[in-house]
Amino acid sequence: MSHDAPLPDYDQLTTSAIQSQIRTLESGPLEELLGYEREHANRPLAIQTIEHRLEALRSGESPSGGHAAGAAPGSGGGVDVPQQTDGHTDAPPINPPSHGDPTNPAQPRD
Repeated sequence: MSHDAPLPDYDQLTTSAIQSQIRTLESGPLEELLGYEREHANRPLAIQTIEHRLEALRSGESPSGGHAAGAAPGSGGGVDVPQQTDGHTDAPPINPPSHGDPTNPAQPRD
Protein backbone atom coordinates (compact mmCIF):
# COMPACT_ATOMS: atom_id res chain seq x y z
CA MET A 1 0.00 0.00 0.00
CA SER A 2 1.23 3.49 -0.79
CA HIS A 3 2.11 5.86 2.03
CA ASP A 4 0.47 8.78 0.24
CA ALA A 5 -2.86 9.96 1.60
CA PRO A 6 -5.75 8.70 -0.57
CA LEU A 7 -7.49 12.12 -0.59
CA PRO A 8 -5.92 15.58 -0.94
CA ASP A 9 -4.99 17.02 2.48
CA TYR A 10 -6.53 13.94 4.09
CA ASP A 11 -4.44 14.12 7.26
CA GLN A 12 -5.83 17.59 8.04
CA LEU A 13 -9.50 16.71 7.41
CA THR A 14 -12.02 16.67 10.23
CA THR A 15 -14.34 13.70 10.61
CA SER A 16 -17.23 15.69 9.10
CA ALA A 17 -15.08 16.66 6.10
CA ILE A 18 -14.08 13.01 5.66
CA GLN A 19 -17.74 12.01 5.79
CA SER A 20 -18.56 14.53 3.09
CA GLN A 21 -15.70 13.56 0.80
CA ILE A 22 -16.02 9.77 1.00
CA ARG A 23 -19.56 9.80 -0.39
CA THR A 24 -18.10 9.82 -3.91
CA LEU A 25 -15.77 6.86 -3.36
CA GLU A 26 -16.32 3.24 -4.34
CA SER A 27 -15.57 0.34 -1.96
CA GLY A 28 -12.00 -0.20 -3.20
CA PRO A 29 -10.75 3.32 -2.50
CA LEU A 30 -12.65 3.32 0.81
CA GLU A 31 -10.86 0.14 1.87
CA GLU A 32 -7.55 1.80 0.99
CA LEU A 33 -8.56 4.89 2.97
CA LEU A 34 -9.51 2.76 5.96
CA GLY A 35 -6.14 1.04 5.89
CA TYR A 36 -4.35 4.36 5.59
CA GLU A 37 -6.27 5.80 8.55
CA ARG A 38 -5.51 2.76 10.71
CA GLU A 39 -1.78 2.89 9.84
CA HIS A 40 -1.38 6.62 10.39
CA ALA A 41 -3.61 8.71 12.66
CA ASN A 42 -5.89 5.83 13.77
CA ARG A 43 -8.68 8.26 14.74
CA PRO A 44 -11.63 6.23 16.12
CA LEU A 45 -14.33 8.55 14.73
CA ALA A 46 -12.70 8.66 11.29
CA ILE A 47 -12.47 4.85 11.24
CA GLN A 48 -16.09 4.54 12.33
CA THR A 49 -17.19 7.02 9.64
CA ILE A 50 -15.37 5.10 6.89
CA GLU A 51 -16.67 1.74 8.16
CA HIS A 52 -20.26 3.04 8.18
CA ARG A 53 -19.88 4.26 4.60
CA LEU A 54 -18.49 0.87 3.54
CA GLU A 55 -21.49 -0.82 5.18
CA ALA A 56 -23.85 1.51 3.33
CA LEU A 57 -22.20 0.69 0.00
CA ARG A 58 -22.40 -3.04 0.77
CA SER A 59 -26.11 -2.57 1.55
CA GLY A 60 -26.74 -1.23 -1.93
CA GLU A 61 -26.12 2.51 -1.71
CA SER A 62 -24.26 4.06 -4.62
CA PRO A 63 -21.47 6.62 -4.47
CA SER A 64 -22.80 10.13 -4.96
CA GLY A 65 -21.83 12.26 -7.92
CA GLY A 66 -19.11 14.86 -7.75
CA HIS A 67 -15.46 14.67 -6.91
CA ALA A 68 -13.96 13.55 -3.61
CA ALA A 69 -11.86 16.71 -3.37
CA GLY A 70 -14.93 18.92 -3.74
CA ALA A 71 -14.99 19.78 -0.06
CA ALA A 72 -11.26 20.08 0.52
CA PRO A 73 -10.13 22.56 3.14
CA GLY A 74 -10.17 26.07 1.77
CA SER A 75 -12.45 25.22 -1.13
CA GLY A 76 -15.59 26.58 0.51
CA GLY A 77 -16.87 23.11 1.37
CA GLY A 78 -17.72 22.24 -2.21
CA VAL A 79 -21.08 23.99 -2.07
CA ASP A 80 -22.10 26.27 -4.92
CA VAL A 81 -24.13 29.29 -3.83
CA PRO A 82 -26.26 30.76 -6.61
CA GLN A 83 -25.37 34.36 -7.28
CA GLN A 84 -27.28 37.15 -8.93
CA THR A 85 -25.62 39.16 -11.68
CA ASP A 86 -24.76 41.95 -9.22
CA GLY A 87 -22.64 39.49 -7.17
CA HIS A 88 -25.05 39.09 -4.27
CA THR A 89 -26.48 35.75 -3.18
CA ASP A 90 -30.15 34.89 -3.42
CA ALA A 91 -30.27 34.38 0.35
CA PRO A 92 -32.02 36.96 2.52
CA PRO A 93 -29.73 39.32 4.44
CA ILE A 94 -28.80 38.32 7.95
CA ASN A 95 -28.97 41.17 10.41
CA PRO A 96 -26.90 40.80 13.56
CA PRO A 97 -28.74 41.17 16.86
CA SER A 98 -28.63 44.59 18.46
CA HIS A 99 -26.38 44.97 21.48
CA GLY A 100 -28.01 45.56 24.81
CA ASP A 101 -31.31 43.87 23.92
CA PRO A 102 -33.16 43.62 27.28
CA THR A 103 -34.91 40.41 26.15
CA ASN A 104 -31.57 38.65 25.74
CA PRO A 105 -29.97 37.93 29.14
CA ALA A 106 -26.59 37.32 27.49
CA GLN A 107 -26.48 40.89 26.18
CA PRO A 108 -25.25 43.78 28.35
CA ARG A 109 -27.84 46.30 29.46
CA ASP A 110 -27.39 50.05 29.69
